[in-house]
Amino acid sequence: MTDPRRRFTDRVANYMRFRPGYPEALISALLTASQNVESKAIADIGAGTGIFTRLLLRRGARVYGVEPNASMRQAAEEYLAGYRSFISVDGDAEHTGLADASVDLVTAAQAFHWFDNEDSRAEFRRILKPGGSLALIWNKRRLAQPFQQEYDALLRELAPEYGKVNHMNLGEDEIALCFAAGQMQVMQFDNRQQLDFDGLIGRLESSSYCPATGSEAHIRLVEALSGLFALHAVDGWLAFEYDTLLYQGPIAS
Repeated sequence: MTDPRRRFTDRVANYMRFRPGYPEALISALLTASQNVESKAIADIGAGTGIFTRLLLRRGARVYGVEPNASMRQAAEEYLAGYRSFISVDGDAEHTGLADASVDLVTAAQAFHWFDNEDSRAEFRRILKPGGSLALIWNKRRLAQPFQQEYDALLRELAPEYGKVNHMNLGEDEIALCFAAGQMQVMQFDNRQQLDFDGLIGRLESSSYCPATGSEAHIRLVEALSGLFALHAVDGWLAFEYDTLLYQGPIAS
């Protein structure tokens, strides 16, 4: 399996264009306990192209965007060039390069399932200030939606790596181990994208498990998605729905 640090190198453009954002209500909930947000330092781990990082910066926080993939990190640096409180960091979850007790909050949006859980927790404990907290965020496709059920079945059939790297394989009990016993808070938010067919293919191709463009598996998957899109789209548009989950609390000792 490809090293997670290199998996998205050839998918940066699609990632920036077609990955969903995150609800503003989630950002408000995440920061509501933080008075004087402008004085807070946040380490956004696995920051990628800066989609989540930007939402934190817009609220006035100082954010270290820690990202090991050079192509994604460069895209984030260009995307967030207008924010003076953004600091780009060449590092990963297990070795951030940040100083001891230097941040108030550690976030990981759509990224924690790539980390070594034990080593990353130790690193987060090291860089968090006393009283700091951890927040793990995912956009999870809403599998109760008929389209998503059929889409998921196609991925399992035609995208061989999907079952190996799908973040939805990570259970809540495993996530809870990251937090102090009994102190993990869970919040859920509605989120959606409106995608035409090109957008649906771009969304697929932004994923690490998508077969290589031009491969037989990719051609078969796009053909199958064409039929699925025709079945579920309304006036040429498809509602691609998510439950956005926020897990937040003090980190496990």
